[in-house]
Amino acid sequence: MQFTSLVFVLFFSVFFAVYWWILGKNLKAQNVFLLLGSYVFYAYWDWRLLILLIGSSAIIYFLGLKISRSENSEKKLWLNLGLIFSVGTLLYFKYFNFFIQSFTDLFGIKNNLTLNIILPLGISFYTFRMISYLLDIKNTKLKAETDALAFFNYIAFFPSMTSGPIDKGGLLLPQLKKERVFTLENGSDAARQILLGAFKKLVVSNAIFPVTESIFQGYEHLSGSTIAFGAILFLFQMYADFSGYSDMAIGFAKLLGFKTTKNFAFPLFAQNIADYWRKWHISLTSWLTEYVFTPLVITFRDYDKKGLMLAVFLNFVIIGFWHGANWTFIVYGCLQGLYYVPLVVNNQINKKKKLSKTIPTFKELGNIIYTMALVCFALVLFVAPSLKDAFGMYGKIFSLSLFSVPQFIKIKILGLIGIVVLIDWINKDQEHGLEISRFKPIVRRAFYIFLVFMIMYFGIFGNAKFIYQQF
Repeated sequence: MQFTSLVFVLFFSVFFAVYWWILGKNLKAQNVFLLLGSYVFYAYWDWRLLILLIGSSAIIYFLGLKISRSENSEKKLWLNLGLIFSVGTLLYFKYFNFFIQSFTDLFGIKNNLTLNIILPLGISFYTFRMISYLLDIKNTKLKAETDALAFFNYIAFFPSMTSGPIDKGGLLLPQLKKERVFTLENGSDAARQILLGAFKKLVVSNAIFPVTESIFQGYEHLSGSTIAFGAILFLFQMYADFSGYSDMAIGFAKLLGFKTTKNFAFPLFAQNIADYWRKWHISLTSWLTEYVFTPLVITFRDYDKKGLMLAVFLNFVIIGFWHGANWTFIVYGCLQGLYYVPLVVNNQINKKKKLSKTIPTFKELGNIIYTMALVCFALVLFVAPSLKDAFGMYGKIFSLSLFSVPQFIKIKILGLIGIVVLIDWINKDQEHGLEISRFKPIVRRAFYIFLVFMIMYFGIFGNAKFIYQQF
């Protein structure tokens, strides 16, 4: 059930009406209805996977209580059981065939062990929620939730179920137990975010998709400059797609009275690769920073900068592997880790640079172009179906064919990208991507009407699938 589909529009319209107009003064009834709605939303993809979601939620709920009520070694036992279950489930459904295939290829064994495993929708996202919940209880950052209804809602919360953001229990659980009130201010803010998200996805991302698909699927017959241009286009496609989903997810959650995790902070203007990862997929990077990177830094603290480099590298290997069961993603993570080496050596990994208020300076623009060039170079690994294809694309890019003129430039697509960049630049100091309160009301309304017109006239509704839905 895609956010941009007619089915979801009908589903959410009915859900919203019942949620506020019929159940608005009854918190428990709202939460029961929210859980039912989340399960209907999930079961629409495959009802069999709903059994896994409910069963996993029940096990983690039970283990959370056991961790909270146990002492020392027993607490550690329950935590380890929870981590083994959560990670083991993720590894089985997402990576089992990858491990088997890699092992048999390595030793030249004939492979008859691969299974026909259905990948549960959003398993990477809700598994990380479960893991952080258990770790936060163990570290006394969070009390074990005794309200089963609230906890099951936290795991299955449908606005951020399929592609995040990855909300922590400390943010979402208290909101599930507090009376929620709908206000026109929140409603209008949510509508603006949904409008911007729909524009990014339906107009920008979906317009770029057929171009990048044709480039990467037929790269053998194209020039290196065309492939390089395709990587640049894919950066904007993925940003429009994923940040568009996040805008809509945050907007739909806000329409239901919830504040969820911010997932993007205008990464297209990042000044270096560390700045980029602070601004891109924030809920994932902050999750890994807290639960993986920081413990690794502490473990390797005696090795000074070498220890920090190793912690960064391992963190990005996990980021790459999280994205998918393919060696391309692992190498993608390794490359991102290598990008950090100069920053670590020069003590710049934690330095934050604020952009100019009006237009970027030449130095800032140079930093942006250089950072985005690194990002686009790595994205070849992101889109390639195999390492062989990735190296084939890189070979083309660095060949003499780099100097031929790309045949895929379209003024419409460049114009749409320009609109996204302009919107982000205007709003770069704001909380979200469409807060243009500094402009006069007539200008704001004209801009909203413009976005609606663009969606209605240029929106491509056939390609509704979101890129990060596969993760």
